[in-house]
Amino acid sequence: MNTLDPAMTRSATALHSPAAERNAAAILAVLRTHLPARGRVLEIASGTGQHALAFASALPDIDWTPTDPSEDARASIAAHAASGPPNLRDPLPLEAADLGTWPPGPLDAVVCINMIHISPWAATEGLMSGAGAVLANPGGLLVLYGPYVEADVPLAPSNAAFDADLKARDPAWGLRDRDTVVGLAKSHGLHLTRRVPMPANNIMLLFRRA
Repeated sequence: MNTLDPAMTRSATALHSPAAERNAAAILAVLRTHLPARGRVLEIASGTGQHALAFASALPDIDWTPTDPSEDARASIAAHAASGPPNLRDPLPLEAADLGTWPPGPLDAVVCINMIHISPWAATEGLMSGAGAVLANPGGLLVLYGPYVEADVPLAPSNAAFDADLKARDPAWGLRDRDTVVGLAKSHGLHLTRRVPMPANNIMLLFRRA
């Protein structure tokens, strides 16, 4: 599964994504509001590792574990983590669709940023199944970030173009229907509690383990 921004640059083994640089502060503001003061967080498809470093540095009482199925991504995460705080753990080789690669719970939160639209639907199915299994019950938090197709919100032209580009690159990719994702989450005991509009026509969806 591809988890790396094609616009990224490389410095030694540390990769840098302009998108991750731009959206980190806005995502962190939401995490600060909804994550517990302390606890265990698992990040799915951490990509370059920039988010993991930024969030673990800003949230010192959160035990932050990044993951990625890509060896290149894990090398980048480890390179960023080398200058990071002690609450930032080593990256795990987790494949969302393979539940055997998930660590045991209970976890306080699972965070997944910009994966659902650049992976096969099986990865989203695995994400929901895995999160439903490892999140603390009740109250464990699943956080999703990215662009979606929403029946009650006009699709921005930039998102429509992005969707077409994704599907041209891989027919299994593309923006997902928000309500379909919400329904899948519900089937695994995860209930949507908040939709947060974000810059650049993205949204955050917050689910709680019932």
